[in-house]
Amino acid sequence: MPLRHDIRRGVLLMLGACALFTLMSALIKALGDRIPVAEIMFFRSALAVPVVLLVVARARPGRPVWQALRTSRFPAHLVRAGTGTSAQACSFYALALLPLAEHTALTNTTPIFITLLSIPFLGEKVGIHRAGAVLLGFLGIVVIALGQGAFGGGLQGVAQIGVAAAVAQGVFSACTTLLVRNLSATEASTTITLWQSLLMTAFAGVVLPFVWVTPAWWELGVLILVGLLGGAAQVMLTEAWASAEVSALAPYSYSSLLWAILFGWIAFGDVPGFATIAGALLIVIASLYILHRELMRRRRGQ
Repeated sequence: MPLRHDIRRGVLLMLGACALFTLMSALIKALGDRIPVAEIMFFRSALAVPVVLLVVARARPGRPVWQALRTSRFPAHLVRAGTGTSAQACSFYALALLPLAEHTALTNTTPIFITLLSIPFLGEKVGIHRAGAVLLGFLGIVVIALGQGAFGGGLQGVAQIGVAAAVAQGVFSACTTLLVRNLSATEASTTITLWQSLLMTAFAGVVLPFVWVTPAWWELGVLILVGLLGGAAQVMLTEAWASAEVSALAPYSYSSLLWAILFGWIAFGDVPGFATIAGALLIVIASLYILHRELMRRRRGQ
């Protein structure tokens, strides 16, 4: 998809995508722990497939959609979908255990883990600036964890598991991003997106018969809405990245924190404490500084 260089359009789409993704998370949290994570994941992925098919058809006018599935790297797509499924499972599990704002802050740690994992996986050299940003990001995680009492005992064990799951989501998302970078060298973005959507639906579908809980009518409505919101948000995010440079849009992606605070307060009566706000700021600053250093490194390499 060619870059349109329309920053205003990109910003509006990014803000909209963040709002829809956060609303989706709030709905998942509202389901509580009665509906299994795998069941939520199935609805989220399956109902997004038609949306993905429309995007692929639009990107490949005049060509059958199924041709986008042609690939010589199916094992790599399988691994990429596996890490994506793991990230989604950790995220949805953490939603049941943490307030929405804390969950959103901790799942925004992906850029920090990308920097860390690029050392063994890509052989990149991380200088003192990016290394310092990684440490700052980890400090933000610790501050939020301390605010949740995650290092205590007793009832705080729930927060401990929730923090661990949210951070694991960041790790799996980082692995997914690095795998997409590798796949992008030989595969079209439509091929990567379509295989991701189909395989993640299949993974959740395999587990579904073993964990299925028949939802009440209102729960079924929420599950359907989760899938539709997720699909719509994904399209908006794709369109946003196609409208402007990453450096122009990345800061607006952290608007999800503001939406999380708003939805958390309205729906669950949660008001983030000082530790959550301070930790989130550290994570955002670290992530944006990593982006800044990455852009500087690319310019020097040109």
